[in-house]
Amino acid sequence: MEEPRTLTRPRWLRVVPGAAMVAVVIVVATTRWDVLLANNPAFPVTLVVVLLLGLWLVFSGLRPRTPARGGGNRTFLRVLAALGGVGLAAMLLWLRPFPAEQVALDALTSDDSVTVTDTRTSTTFAPAGGEQTGLVLYPGARVDPRAYAVLARDIAAAGSRVVVLKCPFDLALLCTGAADGYLTDEVPWTVGGHSLGGVAASSFAAGSTAVDGIVFWAAYPLSDLSDRDDLAATSIYGTEDGLSKPQDVIGRRDLMPPDVTYVPVEGAVHAFFGSYGPQPGDGEPSVDRDTAQAAIVAATVEALARTTE
Repeated sequence: MEEPRTLTRPRWLRVVPGAAMVAVVIVVATTRWDVLLANNPAFPVTLVVVLLLGLWLVFSGLRPRTPARGGGNRTFLRVLAALGGVGLAAMLLWLRPFPAEQVALDALTSDDSVTVTDTRTSTTFAPAGGEQTGLVLYPGARVDPRAYAVLARDIAAAGSRVVVLKCPFDLALLCTGAADGYLTDEVPWTVGGHSLGGVAASSFAAGSTAVDGIVFWAAYPLSDLSDRDDLAATSIYGTEDGLSKPQDVIGRRDLMPPDVTYVPVEGAVHAFFGSYGPQPGDGEPSVDRDTAQAAIVAATVEALARTTE
């Protein structure tokens, strides 16, 4: 006579990581869904996949089954997979972007001076009177690209076409080559970036002869551009920046093109290069955001003008 099979208890090595995945997806979706829907589709698509995987792990872990085969190697792999699931959930939570403030969202509307074209991969600000120069801007890490709308709009109003890229997971290093799709022969182009976006811009410039300039916002290159005397380079930084500290920015002078111009913005902090609120680890400003951003815009417009000389 066949012995009755013993059913197992819940398999926690499935239930725990699955529950963590589901919980993180809910948190990210409920707190940042409007940001995710407005930008690159990679993050929301990933959230859907992780949600389905998490639900499957929870339900399969709770469903009664006969005891699984044991063995040291099998147990080790199960523990490793469970840790991987929890790690994935933690990474998605960390990747939750800093949302653009209302002042930036208001700047996304076209008017008589600037035409705004918004897609899931970029936002373009085109001056109504035609452009003399162009700028492709890589956002900072985990920053809603729409947060740069105020500065981009003001730069466009001065006569430049500005393209703000929307990269997967709001990480510019995942789309370093994206600028290539926006460069034209009609005007000189500059690539630039804020924080980690500046690293991405320097990576693109290092492998491209199609750009005439590069501008860093609270950033510095990791790629060596010291032999690029064909690039009009400008580095704009805040004197109170707690993340891209002034000494670090200036300390990478050996990687910069020979004619680089440094422009300090007195009293400005890292988060003043966008409109997304305070950022952990940043310094304390001694000037208001509007004043700092006016200085950033003026320095950027001057940097773009250098490409026409």
